[in-house]
Amino acid sequence: MTTSIYQSEHEAFRGSVRTFLEREVVPHFIDWERAGKVPHDFYTKVGDLGLFGLRVPEEYGGAGLENSFLYQSVWTEECSRAGVALGGVGTHANLVIPYLLANGSDEQKKRWLPDMVDGRRMGAIAMTEPATGSDLAGMRTSARQDGSDWVLNGQKTFITGGINADLVIVAARSSTHDERRKGLSLFVVESHFDGFSRGRNLEKMGQKATDTAELFFENVRVPEGNLLGEEGQAFSYLAHNLVGERLGIALGAQISAETALRITIDYVKERKVFGQPIAGFQNTKFELASCRTEIAAGRALIDQYMLAHEAGDLTAAEASMAKVFCTELQARVIDRCLQLHGGYGFMSEYRISRMYTDSRISRIYGGTNEVQRGIIAKSIGL
Repeated sequence: MTTSIYQSEHEAFRGSVRTFLEREVVPHFIDWERAGKVPHDFYTKVGDLGLFGLRVPEEYGGAGLENSFLYQSVWTEECSRAGVALGGVGTHANLVIPYLLANGSDEQKKRWLPDMVDGRRMGAIAMTEPATGSDLAGMRTSARQDGSDWVLNGQKTFITGGINADLVIVAARSSTHDERRKGLSLFVVESHFDGFSRGRNLEKMGQKATDTAELFFENVRVPEGNLLGEEGQAFSYLAHNLVGERLGIALGAQISAETALRITIDYVKERKVFGQPIAGFQNTKFELASCRTEIAAGRALIDQYMLAHEAGDLTAAEASMAKVFCTELQARVIDRCLQLHGGYGFMSEYRISRMYTDSRISRIYGGTNEVQRGIIAKSIGL
């Protein structure tokens, strides 16, 4: 679909991204899916493209753009167009680096950001635990002070980019309060720290080229200088950054729906049954007309919210509404499109099949859609 929110500089960046994906990603992507991860040195090529440094100040090696979300959106759109899912890139660029920019000290930024901008050191963020899921306030990973260090113990799971990560921002409970949201802190664990280990690269039904890890912390000593932000303030940091994360998930879902429609229109024009193209049947026309109508509504919503986010005006409830609407739109559209592919839609060699499995996580990560509805309900006084 066409949209008017991008300027000439965004379109110039789009051309660079499209060329990059066609040259550096598409020819290798099937191998990466089989391996369950991309090679670590691939990230330096993304760094050379400039994606990681868009919002990072020039003094730390970045471009210093005050507003960079639309550039990140171009990357998301072009990955969808190319049929590749690179979750580790998005986590590093859109989650880890922003946490450091917002909450890191000058010393921490000087220490970590230049290598992160170049893609030499990759980051992940570890919030989810086996027993808590979307209930961040219920996390059990603990941090206790011992002299000038903090000692971490616990386990995290479903950590995007966790296998390739050189730095992991870990949320842990550093003190006990009656209010569960208090007493959480963020710590930067470096991969060489004693007691830190990775479990399996988890096998998933979709997004297979994105490494997803179990992480373990057994008496991991973290220097005081690796405490990110203020002790006990992690929940407010997490809530603030989740706005951008959820909008990013919504955008990815919207673009995925648009892509599914495009490839299905091409398919039904070519595929023949009963002596005529599938496109000639009334059911096909009505199904795709409904998809097109829903997609237009999703695009109007996401464009509005993207501009609001770029201006710093997007609320948590609006980000939740975008995630719920666009991810459920994505599910409906892809399911309809797969049905129109018939038996071929069930075959992994067809892109719509991979889109079906890749998309299912959208309604779960970043906070389940049930959690999002709770946030929306609270915003209207319920």
